[in-house]
Amino acid sequence: MFDEKKLWKDRSVHRLKEFGIYLRYILNGHLVVVLLFLIGTAAFYYQEWISSLSQEFPAAIIIALIMGVFLTHSPVYTFLLEADQVFLIPLETRLKGYFFRSGLLSLIFQGYILLMVLAVLMPIYAHVSANGFKSFFIFLLVLLVIKAWNLVVNWRIHYYVQPSVYVWDMFVRYFINVIFSFLLFSNANILFFLIFTFILAFYYYSFYVRTKKMGLKWDLLIAQEEKRMASFYRLANLFTDVPKLKDTVKRRKWLDIFINTISFSQNNTYRYLFARTFLRASDYFGLFIRLTVIGALALYFISFGWGQLVLSLLFIYLTGFQLLPLWNHHQNKLWIDLYPVDPKHKMAAFQSILKIILFVQSTVFTLIVLIKGEWLFSLAVLISGLLFSYLFVTVYSKKRLKA
Repeated sequence: MFDEKKLWKDRSVHRLKEFGIYLRYILNGHLVVVLLFLIGTAAFYYQEWISSLSQEFPAAIIIALIMGVFLTHSPVYTFLLEADQVFLIPLETRLKGYFFRSGLLSLIFQGYILLMVLAVLMPIYAHVSANGFKSFFIFLLVLLVIKAWNLVVNWRIHYYVQPSVYVWDMFVRYFINVIFSFLLFSNANILFFLIFTFILAFYYYSFYVRTKKMGLKWDLLIAQEEKRMASFYRLANLFTDVPKLKDTVKRRKWLDIFINTISFSQNNTYRYLFARTFLRASDYFGLFIRLTVIGALALYFISFGWGQLVLSLLFIYLTGFQLLPLWNHHQNKLWIDLYPVDPKHKMAAFQSILKIILFVQSTVFTLIVLIKGEWLFSLAVLISGLLFSYLFVTVYSKKRLKA
């Protein structure tokens, strides 16, 4: 006898246990200490920045734009597996309770994230508003309701096949969420919220009517679930081996210009391999771009004085540390061992690629500080970044990879 309650309980408990196992490895790492220091530094400069704001600062617009992102991104965690495309599709009509619990759990988890984001943004609102922090829990309650609306709309969208529907829905919902958040943090008249209530209800109802006779797109739901887990596995893989981690490859032909700079010779075999892997496999390149962009924005908007030097070194360390798994990316491929190349070239090639990556990031951070007109600090960031990158690659990474 099929029991959807037992199925959901088994899936959710297993997933939470899996998270708990890997989180123990993550939270025991010294990376947490670095992140805490980074958060503390950012909080200090954030408070300094808020105190410098004038009463005319457009806090409502800024908060609305940020809140719109967290409200619009509303996936439902279904815990579906690849085999469910075969075994659960015939039981779709009996899984309403299963998906309802998944939606409720998604609301709780994402509601907690909303709480954290609101706690971070609330000081800006309190600085320019006479209400201060009095409206915090009212804002949170209203935002949770809007988050629930986004979840149910996003769920109805999964009955469609056309990718264009997903793209347009994201744009429309982001626009709606931003406008609603702006009215909320602007203390607008309640009449506007009543009008928006009808708009939200009509938007959901229009999708409900069109999709009530459709079936769920199981392949898409499963692909999204696997993508979310792959992101977590990649994070956990920085601290321990994750057998379930699957390699993903993206062509990125436009980056071949960098590969073509590597001369064609036997000694460059591993250099070519690591360069290709960095640019194509498992989103190493994406990780580098994200950390570089976040670090650049932090340097430009948050950090001041010598704190810029510390912040740049922290991001260089985070980038280098998270790229170390690149060394073991091909460890299970036996054909790599058949290369007629001296093994000593492998370490030299890896260090060369990692050094170039960190040098590029150091240069980007230097240019950001230079754009702000701080010549002395930009020079300090450049020298310290290049020196730190060299020591990280030649000393720290070599010891860690041999450990």
